[in-house]
Amino acid sequence: MEWMSQGINAPKGFRCAGIHAGVKRKRKDLAMITSESSCSYAGVFTKNIVKAAPVIWNQQLLANGNRIKGIIINSGNANACTGEQGYSDTKDMANELAKNINVSPDEILVASTGVIGVVLPMETIRTGIRKIVEEKDSDENCGKNAAEAIMTTDKFPKVKSLKLKINDCEVIIAGMAKGSGMIHPNMGTMLSFITTDASIDSELLNELLKEVINDTYNMISVDGDTSTNDMVLVLANGESGCPSIVKGSKAYDDFKEAFYAINEELATLIVKDGEGATKFIEVVVSDMSSKEEARKMVHAVITSNLVKTAFFGEDANWGRILCALGYSGAMFDPNKVDVKYISDAGEIELLRKGQPVLFDEEYALAILSEKEIKVSVVCHQGTESAKGWGCDLSYDYVKINGDYRT
Repeated sequence: MEWMSQGINAPKGFRCAGIHAGVKRKRKDLAMITSESSCSYAGVFTKNIVKAAPVIWNQQLLANGNRIKGIIINSGNANACTGEQGYSDTKDMANELAKNINVSPDEILVASTGVIGVVLPMETIRTGIRKIVEEKDSDENCGKNAAEAIMTTDKFPKVKSLKLKINDCEVIIAGMAKGSGMIHPNMGTMLSFITTDASIDSELLNELLKEVINDTYNMISVDGDTSTNDMVLVLANGESGCPSIVKGSKAYDDFKEAFYAINEELATLIVKDGEGATKFIEVVVSDMSSKEEARKMVHAVITSNLVKTAFFGEDANWGRILCALGYSGAMFDPNKVDVKYISDAGEIELLRKGQPVLFDEEYALAILSEKEIKVSVVCHQGTESAKGWGCDLSYDYVKINGDYRT
């Protein structure tokens, strides 16, 4: 694998653009991804019962097995809780892009993000779609522009791409994502888009995506809220010219490794951009009886407000870690648990076989003063492990979300 500097358009045959259409006052707010060839399509969506209109539209296309030629995305307005009008507007967005690139509306996916409960300014968006089609390109800038256009409270665009050799044939995978707040296991208010020029059918792509989701986007948390608009969409157009990827082959294993790497990078970037966050926290639970039990324990730690505030205060309060593990629902023996904190400043053992270890408070503070901190939990009860990512909870989180609409 080799990481690249390009954006969502890095794989062969993909084009993109990002512009300011007028949904927001100033910042870019409309993005587009298109493919010269029709694409196999995979998608995973929010588990919130309240689903935005674009989620419903995309789920229908997935259920129908549609091939896809493009995605249109707006930020600044979630088009959620907008009833029949919202669904009609989603169809209009698909229709407008389809008309302008000469394809069927059933080949267009739609995504929206922003404020809930406000009807889309459709004349502005229609005009924007006509404009963005003229802007679409394949240069490096278009990837950056598209990533910026899907941002809401994000502080930076999230873009990753890599290339790999599969049977002496080059395949590229690229991704862009947005997300900063309303982030929680089972996905938060995040959008993630993945493109690849690999040849892989939709059924296998969906199977792979669901598996990778469990260890990436479903293992992050910023604030415990799950949104109405979450989705991860994957398009594969086969333009690499490489043979089709089939399950059980070395090609599949190599592709899966790279596919996981892209999605893990995007997931962790979302957490690093957590609203008001000052710390990025990786939690690893190892030597556990099962992976599922280890996941429960990681979830409990990264979602605990008491753990989050302790990290914000740079307080080595390991009792909050053990407490979260205890209510996680996982079955383990607390008398066998070890806990360590690790950062670039060093590592410190806090708990050994369930018993507190005397430690230097100043050294602990130095470790916790770093921006990135790892929590290691060793259970001594098996061979399975899981990891996840969270952030601290700061005063700024309240400020950002207290006046979000205004």
